[in-house]
Amino acid sequence: MASIFLLIPLSLMLFVVAIWAVRYAVKSDQFDDLDNASQRIILEDRQERRQVLQEHSAPKPSQPTSINKAPNSTGQVNSTPDKATDSKLH
Repeated sequence: MASIFLLIPLSLMLFVVAIWAVRYAVKSDQFDDLDNASQRIILEDRQERRQVLQEHSAPKPSQPTSINKAPNSTGQVNSTPDKATDSKLH
């Protein structure tokens, strides 16, 4: 009989703690997206890998040579490389 006086209040306290824990979990949005949470980790990893691969596979721009596109005295466009650029190339 003495154990009932101990077990009933103890079980009521555990019941209150369990109710509080469930309410806290619901209020802190832990049950919002149960279906996609496990997939989100995989998808984020795939997106990061795609970005890294795109950065590495993007063609690197070559250094353009400066070409004189100014019109000459006759009005035609001269497309020959500059003297400074031409001397660097040789």
